[in-house]
Order: sequence, then structure tokens, then C-alpha cells
Amino acid sequence: MGAASSREELEISDSDSDENYEDVEEEHEKEEEIEQKKSSSTSSGIKKPIDEIDEKLKALKLKYSSSSNKKAYSKNSVKLYLHIGGNTPNSKWITSEKLTTYSFVKSYDEDDDEEEGIWVLKIGSKIKAKVGTELQLKPFGDQCRVDFVSDGVWAVKFFDNESFRSFLSEFHDCLFENVYGFEATEENKVKVYGKDFMGWAKPEVADDSAWENAEDSLPSNSYVSDRSNQDLMEEFEEEANAGGGGIQSLALGALDNSFLVNNSGIQVVKNYSRGIHGKGVYVKFDSGGGNSSSRIESSSSGYLTPKKALLMRAETNMLLMSPNTEGKPHATGLHQLDIETGKIVTGWKFDKDGVDITMRDITNDSKGSQLDPSESTFLGLDDNRLCRWDMRDRKGMVQNVANANTPVLHWSEGHQFSRGTNFQCFATTGDGSIVVGSIDGKIRLYSTTSMRQAKTAFPGLGSPITHVDVTFDGKWILGTTDTYLILICTLFTGKDGKTKTGFEGRMGNKIPAPRLLKLLPLHSHSAGADNKFHGGQFSWVTENGKQERHLVATVGKFSVIWNFQQVKNSAHSCYHNQEGLKSCYCYKIVPKDESIIDSRFMHDKYAVTDSPEAPLVVATPMKVSSISMSGGSRKR
Repeated sequence: MGAASSREELEISDSDSDENYEDVEEEHEKEEEIEQKKSSSTSSGIKKPIDEIDEKLKALKLKYSSSSNKKAYSKNSVKLYLHIGGNTPNSKWITSEKLTTYSFVKSYDEDDDEEEGIWVLKIGSKIKAKVGTELQLKPFGDQCRVDFVSDGVWAVKFFDNESFRSFLSEFHDCLFENVYGFEATEENKVKVYGKDFMGWAKPEVADDSAWENAEDSLPSNSYVSDRSNQDLMEEFEEEANAGGGGIQSLALGALDNSFLVNNSGIQVVKNYSRGIHGKGVYVKFDSGGGNSSSRIESSSSGYLTPKKALLMRAETNMLLMSPNTEGKPHATGLHQLDIETGKIVTGWKFDKDGVDITMRDITNDSKGSQLDPSESTFLGLDDNRLCRWDMRDRKGMVQNVANANTPVLHWSEGHQFSRGTNFQCFATTGDGSIVVGSIDGKIRLYSTTSMRQAKTAFPGLGSPITHVDVTFDGKWILGTTDTYLILICTLFTGKDGKTKTGFEGRMGNKIPAPRLLKLLPLHSHSAGADNKFHGGQFSWVTENGKQERHLVATVGKFSVIWNFQQVKNSAHSCYHNQEGLKSCYCYKIVPKDESIIDSRFMHDKYAVTDSPEAPLVVATPMKVSSISMSGGSRKR
């Protein structure tokens, strides 16, 4: 078991940054010496003293006045480094090119008739990469340096601050054009973000008071991590049932049990304050309907391959949704599992007005509704649909699913959007408000009273939102993209002077700029081939007045953990000397030997007095680990 801090990144020293100048100056000195020798060999007699003094002055100017030398080179001149050795003790930076140049050029697809190309970054003969967030560009303002990922981890050093700032400005302009398809003019930025969201494009003009007020409102005993004394995390690991091709999804319970779901069945595990541990109970899916107590009987035909598992009815039931097509999330129905009997009691269909429809995701009505024993409704999401499904019949009585020939879920409320909303994912607050993420990066907030029109719609930053979560109180939203997490504050002051959230009213122009959570390029590259973020979540609370303490996301073979209060703190060291949106690079890493399926915190009832947080559960296809946020042994 291991943990890593983001500050373990190797640095290029300041002395090294001057090395290139020294090399170039030496070359000029040699050229000058050669010219002097040529001159002396062709002249007769002794040189005049004034000529000797002039030559010495020229030599002194060349050797000691570096500013004139720097001006002699192109503003695009840089020094290129390559990082080798990965995360091993022998890792180091090596000089790839002592003196080269960079440029941003348009690249055109020969098979594409359109004139619009994409911007590409070229550095010497080594780098040619599309300008995008995939580069994981990380500026170091105090060193006039940027690091990035492109078939390896690279660093570029600039010869002065002006060149460094010019590069960043060009990069962001090219990025904007690659994402949105037109130039990064002020007019076009207004078109993309809207006047109310100009703080997203120009954070220096954003109202950050909401972040500062949020810091003041935190409980006095809130846990703040300190990089200098963070304990290594304790881990308990065990093999998962290897059947069904390994774990497909993780369903954490807040009560006695949690569940590991694969293609052939479900492994039941016990919840403890130390984490989750196997009970030796495994039930198999059975489409043939056997009588064995160790098999799940299905009343519908077909082999189950559930990718989504949702607990409900005080965690006595589980909804299992299987995609119709491999590689796509859409499903035409789901199966309802009675956990107490270990049997699938029915297979429900998604139907509206007599027509079969699909869903891409389902979730509980609210953050804590899975603990409600009478829960009979849940939410559904498709590309252009947002709705609530009811497992009771239209008269309000629970359907007799044992006798139902074709049980159909009742669409109790919702909306089918005519335009392409391209919904991807959603989540609910403690009171049942809904946040929805879209493929175009937009994040919409719906109140408890209407699914037709969003109260607030954040424009996003252009990258598709693949997962979204929200705090219990609805004040904070965490969106996941492939290359970063985006943390949004929904707080604003209404016309009546009261503080509200974007679920309750339109935020107007009082919208703070978001903050980004990123990996350092070295860690992004080390995470493995599948180094895309997924499943970003807050820690789990279901009680008013309690504050989530951590954020966790999965990327390749890493689970990455941020301290929530630290990210919100405007004075946090990560934000010093940054331009643009504030980005936090302080985190803990939990590495695994294989790609991680999911990383989630247990319910906060499993936090104990000597730990600031409930255990983190990390599932890989073949193993499940429980990780403590503080060192030291604890009893079950």
C-alpha cells in the first residue's frame, strides 16, 4: 500500500536555467576569438592600445551582459527537457535540446474538405501535439517553465518571463479555438460563456467572495491536512470473487452491507469502521430460475451484465441496469433484486405513453433516500430525458410484480427535451434537487419543483462531463472530465440579501469562477494507459450540518484524494502565482497494480474518533481495498 504527495515532482533548478545562456555565450566567445586571430594574422606590426581596449570591452559586454544576448534570440527560443525513470528512485530530468524553438501551427486533415484546422504545438524536432487539455500543461511561474505530457513527460524552460507569459497566452487562445471552433476574441468569449460567466474566461474579474464566505462558514473542527505531517494510509485488501470477469461496479451501503457486482453475480461484504470485508456470501445470476439459495433467480430471459447497481428501500432492494449494447450505457429496462431473499423479483421496462424508451443512468431521489424503507421512486436520465420513475401503479398501490405479465415503470414526472441537451450523468442533493452534466461541458441545476427548466446552467469549459456529484447541502458541485475535475460553488446573494444556492434561484452575474483539480504531468503519465479521470465524488454524508471532507477520483491505476477545505482555501499555496482559473495540485495518491473500477468513501457513520474520515474503498477487477485516511491500527 502506498501514498504519494503531489509535491514529490522533480524540479529543474534555477542554476540549470542559466546553463543554456552560458553555452551560447561560450560559443559567441569562441567565434570572437577566431575573428581576433584572423585579424591579428593579417595585420602587420603591434596593435594600438586603443584597439586592444576596444576588443576587451566588446568581450566583456558579450560575457557579462546576458540581457543583450537574450534579445538576440527569438522570443520562441526555449530549452527542452525530458523526464526519464518514471517514479523510480533513479528518475531525473535530462536535457533533450539545449536550444530550440516552439511554434503554434494549424494542422489540416487531408481527408477533411473543411478549411478549419486544429492548432498544434511544435517544439523543435521532438514535439508535435494537438493543443488540448490532454497535454496536462502545468506552468511554474517562478521558474519560467511549463511541464506537459506527450508520449512522455516534458519540460520547457523560457529565457525570460515575457516569453513565458507570451507562450501561455498563445496556448490558451489556441486551446479556446480548438475547443469551440472560433478565435479567442472578447466577443466570442461572451458568446461561449455569456455575460454572467465572464469570470470563467477571465478569473481576475470574477467575484470570489462566495469562496471566502464558504471558508468562514466551515465548522471550527474541520479537518485540514498538512503535507508536512500526513500519515501514510492504512490498507486492508482482499481478493474479490473472480467470477464473471471481475468486479463491474461497487454499491456501498450505509447500513450493514455493501456489494461487489460482476457479470455473473453479487458478492456481499460486511461494513465495518475499518472498511468492508467479505462474508463469504456470493449469489449468482440465474436466467433459468433454479431453486438454489446461492443463485439469483431472474424472471426475465437473457443473461445479466449489470453496469449500474442502485440500492433502495432501506438497502433491502437493488436495481440492476444492463446496457443493451456493449460499450454503450443505454438500457430499455432494469432488474429488481430482493437482497433478503437473493432473488430477482422482476424485470421492469422503461415505457412512456406505450412506447419503449431507453435510459443511460438512474439514481436515488435524494442523497439519503436509499435508507427510506418505503422508497418506491427513483430518477432516470437519457440523452434528452430527465424523469422520475414509480414502481407503484397509477392508483398508488404497489404492483404485484409476481403476477404482472409485463411490469412497466410509471413515468410520474419529467421532461423530454426537443433540442440536443446530450445529458451524460446526474446526481441529487439532500433535498432532492438535481444536477445534470452534459457532453458539451454544461452543468444544469434543477430544483425540486421542476424538471423542465434549469434554475442555473453553467457553461462548463468545453470538455464533456462524464460524472457529476453534489454535496448534501447543494452548495458545491464536482464535475469529472477526462483530464481534470471542476469544482463549482453554487452560492450567491439574492436580491433580498439572503445567501442561496443555484438550485433555488437564478444566480445572475454573481457567479464565482470555478476551481480545477488536476494531476501533475508526471503523475498523469504514470497512471497508466487509461489515464482519464472518472467517478469524481465527495465523501458521503446524509445529515444536515455535516460537511464533506474529501474529494476522490480514479485515473488509471491511481485513486486520487483532495482535501476539500484545502481546495476551497483561497490562500492555499497551489494558487500562488497562478494565472487563469485556480488549479489545485495537492493530493494523495493510492496506487494499484491494475486499473481501478471505482473509488468511494464509505458513509460518514463509519468514521471513528481517531480518523477525520470514513474509510475509502477502492475496487479493481480482482481485489477490493479499504483505506484509512490516517495511520495507526483500529479495531473493528
